[in-house]
Amino acid sequence: MIRKSGGVLLKIYTNLDNVTSYKTFKDMRKWQRERRKKVKDLTVNIEQCPSKKVLELNENRSKTSYTWVGHSTFFIQMNGINILTDPVWAKRMGLEKRLTEPGLSLAELPEIDVVVISHGHYDHLDFPTLKKLPGNPQFFVPAGLKSLFNKKGYQKVVEMNWWESTEHSGISFHFVPAQHWTRRSLKDINTSHWGGWIFQTPEETLYFVGDTGYFSGFKQIAERFTIDTVFMPIGAFEPEWFMAPAHISPEDSVKAFSELKARYFVPMHYGAYRLADDTGPEALERLIQEWETQQLPKEQLKVLLLGETVF
Repeated sequence: MIRKSGGVLLKIYTNLDNVTSYKTFKDMRKWQRERRKKVKDLTVNIEQCPSKKVLELNENRSKTSYTWVGHSTFFIQMNGINILTDPVWAKRMGLEKRLTEPGLSLAELPEIDVVVISHGHYDHLDFPTLKKLPGNPQFFVPAGLKSLFNKKGYQKVVEMNWWESTEHSGISFHFVPAQHWTRRSLKDINTSHWGGWIFQTPEETLYFVGDTGYFSGFKQIAERFTIDTVFMPIGAFEPEWFMAPAHISPEDSVKAFSELKARYFVPMHYGAYRLADDTGPEALERLIQEWETQQLPKEQLKVLLLGETVF
């Protein structure tokens, strides 16, 4: 879709099946009225891992590892390179304070080789964080975001459309669909894309879902890839009448995992920022309950503490 703004033609990105996830001002007002009636306990938060592998991560050059920093930020080591997903170390998100400290500090990171961005929302793309990253990383971003990165001074940027792939240091990076939307200002609604990232070597395949509602794309992705580990969002789903098109519920995340036929499920996108009415512990409790209801093997669910590493 093409839209004209200020005499400039802008490409507008859409979801599969023409699903619209952007809400109106009237919807926002209705949600805010409902929210005032709810009282949630925000004193119980996701815990920090008591035994972090900082030294091992800095020395590692051969093993695959993943470490949950918080929200949608993972530090992934694969094929000898260091990857960050949606790096956000921000202490605030809008008016809300961060509920938990990041699992790793920026100072504890080794030099970063690659950064992938799922979309342009501020809780997934934080330029103040990017400025502080060690190293000189290659950025992989959704179509429509490269010009913004260039304006901010970043030149090592590759933007991609859904189903496009590129190779870096022996890893194939695939940009795959998600069901979401994006906006950073009043005039840029959906002028860049959104999606997930698949990291693939001959030995293994990891899938970072990004931000998404439940959608038909999971089945399409399963037809193209054999996935070992999926990093799946479970939070910011309440109220579901408002959030469902853009944020998957814990129950639907389990359904998506089954459709993907992946080996391991790593939950994310919960507990760091209050973006919706659910809390981190609520999201996790519902995930575990649904896992048990579906009688899935316990060893396939990898719930991480902040800063916890899996080799």
